[in-house]
Amino acid sequence: MRTGSEPATARSPLRLRFWLSVWGLLWAVAGTALFTLTGRAGWAIACAVLVVIISADLMMVVHRLHQGPHYQPGPDIPPYEPDRGDNRPPR
Repeated sequence: MRTGSEPATARSPLRLRFWLSVWGLLWAVAGTALFTLTGRAGWAIACAVLVVIISADLMMVVHRLHQGPHYQPGPDIPPYEPDRGDNRPPR
């Protein structure tokens, strides 16, 4: 169903973002460990920075997932009209 307000009511694929973050976190942790063991300090630091960034993103995604269907609605929930700030009741 298209309403014409899709950009304003877009829904983020949080579960996909969660699993991609987990995958990236595993690779970044492995890279940090391997580059540390091989003595490549610059690459180890770069991977460690990625671990921090990915961890922060992962915490935000988990927080949004725990907020429930308002932020992660399923296919059975129709799109809702955005709040335009003029105190009009929704249609």
